[in-house]
Amino acid sequence: MNISRSFARLLAIAGMSSGLLLPRASAEPEPGQIMISVGRLLEQGHYSRRKIDDNLSKQLLKNYLEALDYNHLFFTQKDVDAFAKKYETALDDDILLGNPDPAFAIYDLYKKRLIERVEKIRGLLKKPYDFKSDRTVEINRQKAAWPKDEAEADQIWRDRVENEFLADSLGKLNDKADKPINPDKPPAENVEKKTTEQKVKVLDPAERIGKRYDRLVRSINEQTRDDVVKIFLSTLSQTYDPHSEYLSKSELENFSINMRLSLVGIGAVLQSDEGFAKIMELVPGGPASRSGQIKVGDRISGVAQGDKEFVETMDLKLDKVVEMIRGKKDTVVRLQVLPVNATDPSLRKIVEIKRDEIKLKEQEAKAELIEHPLPDGTVQRLGWIILPSFYADMERSGASNAKSTTKDVLALLNRLKQENISGLVVDLRRDGGGALDEAVNLTGLFVKRGPVVQAKDSNGNIHVSRDRDSTIAYDGPLIVLTNRLSASASEIFSAALQDYGRAIIVGDSSTFGKGTVQNMIEIGRVMPFLGGSNEAGALKLTIQKFYRIAGGSTQLKGVLPDVKLPSPTDHPEIGEGALKGPLAYDTVDPVPFERWGITQPKAELAERSAARVAANPEFKYIQEDSDLLNKRLAENRLSLNLEKRKAEIQDEKTRKDTRKTARASAKQPNDKRYVITLDTVSAPKLQLAEEKEKQDAEAHKDRAKTEDADDDDADDATENKFVDPVRSETVNILGDLIELTRSPKTAANGPK
Repeated sequence: MNISRSFARLLAIAGMSSGLLLPRASAEPEPGQIMISVGRLLEQGHYSRRKIDDNLSKQLLKNYLEALDYNHLFFTQKDVDAFAKKYETALDDDILLGNPDPAFAIYDLYKKRLIERVEKIRGLLKKPYDFKSDRTVEINRQKAAWPKDEAEADQIWRDRVENEFLADSLGKLNDKADKPINPDKPPAENVEKKTTEQKVKVLDPAERIGKRYDRLVRSINEQTRDDVVKIFLSTLSQTYDPHSEYLSKSELENFSINMRLSLVGIGAVLQSDEGFAKIMELVPGGPASRSGQIKVGDRISGVAQGDKEFVETMDLKLDKVVEMIRGKKDTVVRLQVLPVNATDPSLRKIVEIKRDEIKLKEQEAKAELIEHPLPDGTVQRLGWIILPSFYADMERSGASNAKSTTKDVLALLNRLKQENISGLVVDLRRDGGGALDEAVNLTGLFVKRGPVVQAKDSNGNIHVSRDRDSTIAYDGPLIVLTNRLSASASEIFSAALQDYGRAIIVGDSSTFGKGTVQNMIEIGRVMPFLGGSNEAGALKLTIQKFYRIAGGSTQLKGVLPDVKLPSPTDHPEIGEGALKGPLAYDTVDPVPFERWGITQPKAELAERSAARVAANPEFKYIQEDSDLLNKRLAENRLSLNLEKRKAEIQDEKTRKDTRKTARASAKQPNDKRYVITLDTVSAPKLQLAEEKEKQDAEAHKDRAKTEDADDDDADDATENKFVDPVRSETVNILGDLIELTRSPKTAANGPK
């Protein structure tokens, strides 16, 4: 995504407005200066070249109000009309003059309305509800009109609060605390559990619901002026297209972490909890885990750097606490911790931890070796590579130890080839994309040198990205598995292999449909007095659209599969077309390329798969769930009658129980699967996937309990986590592909 010529032009564009960026003695940027820089970069650097004018101002105001009050619950139509009269054609001038006052004024009224509303809700929490009416409550109000006045807003909120009480009552019906103690457990454990539960204060429904609104007020009171600028400038950016975005300093750092899959810190996942930063998860092998002094559920109340004084972190924004805990490698951070099992809430202990580099292993590429039995008694060995994102360490690009998707996939692929696989699946489901260069390089592992993707800038200039390496890492039967959450770089990779005729694309009716290219510009680089610091954040700016080598775009349309499978993600509410203001679909001329030598049997594969899908009850369940979801989305209302809601819950339970019984008696695939990670890629013996899944299931249950999740939900998630009919059918399709294309060329694996 680092396109040097475009970036140089953007720097020049920013320089054109340097007369408006007045140098200051301090390196701390003013909101107005950031606003001017972002506005100029968008106006003159965005692919659309759209001017910041009255038309954009009107759209920006609408988008900003919805960014704050997305469910149309706090502002009234009277508020909206007043904003329109004052700001509808003025925001464009304020942006170019660096005046953030309108953004603050609108936000301040939103904050005032929210706090006023919570005060009214406290009165509603004291009222009795019998849940016998035939009224309903609207679930999603994003497309609803603003309440015309305060009286209409009051009625909307009465229904919503009544629904919260009703939901709480329904929860009590399934309360596991009312169930008898498990007689299979030792008596001592039962007594201990009962004693512990007696110490916990049981909140009544009004208290529980009230605490949620307390958190809402606390959250809005935590917001700073910088946070408001972030919301406003992100809304401005996304008024140009859904993928342009303003990132604050902390968000810029998080973006870099996600791309390089590493950070320096203590290896703990935090979450806000009643004013504390609560430990939700410890990264295995990280400094916090190795120390043995911190447990999941512990809460942090203070942070100190080395031997300096502690800084109180109670009620501090979570990202500020995270920023204080992160730091340079081998430096020391001290934490004041309230232990999860402390009986005295005033008890604190001091924990000293040396920071280290944390590898985000869960986001790395990983693989499985599948032993798939065939009807004739033979066993087919298949490869399965899972790719969560197209990551790359751009800061150390070219270094031997720099993180790279292509390098990691090649290592996994070489191990799979050693295991003599007959076919391969690259699983890109939920892969939202990443580095453009990695998409090009990864494509090169499967085709000879040639074009991979075209990119067009706002001047109409087209650049073709090519794989220049003539070697092929794997030339056997290949499937790319996608869904509607496969986006950007995933679509470049899938489209290229489809155009070359190199792979069969299997999945949802289309991929996400993101056919645009973004460049990250640190605002400090265009504000010279900041000395290139990242204090002003960054702008992720859409500067190009990309196109397939065959000429079509993936924008809006996505990549269509050769074999379509029903799946839970195949819904029109997921994808580029469901976002606000996407860029249009168009085409360019194709570029010459050499197609794969073997004709893929797409029609035969689709026909065989359709027959199996029609006979598979799991796909019928998916269709039933999809129909039910569509019905609920269309109705967009919930009953406020307790008996009706109980009946709906019973129907849901009956449906789950029926499926559970059917699954217990159904013949399950008897494939053997072995896990291959980058840590075990050279291990002499591979771990069975079943063993790892049991470990993961236990970990999931522990996390669910830590997060106070409902036990039934945790059990359901554990039970259904590995029910994946799309995966099973994809293995079948790969088996068909191997059979139908068997020849000396495709049967052989690449060079060892």
